[in-house]
Amino acid sequence: MSGNPLQRLGALGQSIWLDFIRRDLISSGGLRRLIEEDGLRGMTSNPSIFEKAIAESHDYDADIRAMALAGSDPQAIYETLSQQDVRSAADEFRAVYDATAGKDGFVSLEVNPHLARDTGGTLKEARRLWAALDRPNVLIKVPATAQGLPAIRQLIGEGISVNVTLLFGLPRYREVAEAYIDGLEARAAQGKPVDRVASVASFFVSRIDALVDARLAGLVASGTTEYELARRARGQVAIASAKMAYQIYKEIFAGARFRKLAAQGARVQRLLWASTSTKNPEYSDVRYVEALIGPDTVNTAPPETLDAYRDHGEPQARLEQDVEEARWVLSRLPELGIDIDQVTQQLEDEGVDKFNKPFDKLMETLAQRSQQHATGGA
Repeated sequence: MSGNPLQRLGALGQSIWLDFIRRDLISSGGLRRLIEEDGLRGMTSNPSIFEKAIAESHDYDADIRAMALAGSDPQAIYETLSQQDVRSAADEFRAVYDATAGKDGFVSLEVNPHLARDTGGTLKEARRLWAALDRPNVLIKVPATAQGLPAIRQLIGEGISVNVTLLFGLPRYREVAEAYIDGLEARAAQGKPVDRVASVASFFVSRIDALVDARLAGLVASGTTEYELARRARGQVAIASAKMAYQIYKEIFAGARFRKLAAQGARVQRLLWASTSTKNPEYSDVRYVEALIGPDTVNTAPPETLDAYRDHGEPQARLEQDVEEARWVLSRLPELGIDIDQVTQQLEDEGVDKFNKPFDKLMETLAQRSQQHATGGA
């Protein structure tokens, strides 16, 4: 399979993960085939993915019925189902985890999205999920909100591996990386090992273009003096942001603070490119994979993007190409009336809402099915 574009990403230093989970993928052997044939190195999940997996299949019906008849509430049913899937997937990836000495082979499970702005609640739930999953190769997903930062710092200090999610802006990314290092330093100061604590920072990309491009469209069509600048920036802001995030990553993890930790075996917090499906049909369906290939990074792709890249991806290390152009694009946005910090804050707020809604919908679905089973319905 040396010609498989997905396999070739690994030679360029990038790990490909799957942004999807469903029981039949695991039980059918499909996940194992992806690992063996495509070089898949991890898996991520979120409330929306679980909502679709549970609501749109019959894979879980028997378990839902048994738990409903036993009196479990929808929240308990969801937690049982999601944890079963994550543990099963983690077991499939355990060989990858062992072969890479703990660098890859991770499966992520997110804390309740309603806790995104609740530091204490996030800490409590993250600890509970970590203990319940009981696998070294799982990551607990914690949103990169202002309230999430102290939770990330504390969890890392406790040795709980974290996938920092819903990350859009460069200032916030810097804070996330610093929180990770703070947590490692606190752990090291207690004389505890830091070599098996893992973390990724999930930087969401395509959603940035989806929002910014909509604002640029009017300028592109207007023929005003900003036309050429808007045309040049259209479709470039997300990739430019990711490229600058990678420059920040190199700066921070080459610094003296982290070098001291690295000497004790600490791992870098890799950047993970999330939201990599293309939202605009005018753009290539592998746009957010092709442009962001570079060392010590992860790309988590939904099944459709994974299939597309396997079919016609052209792997090359492009992440550090045109960095000055990326810097230029971001620096000129104010001339177009775009405040990128406001954009990324809006995306964070919307992102929390986008996870809350499917989570609530899933609770409603499980409540309805539980009621049907309890009353003897189908």
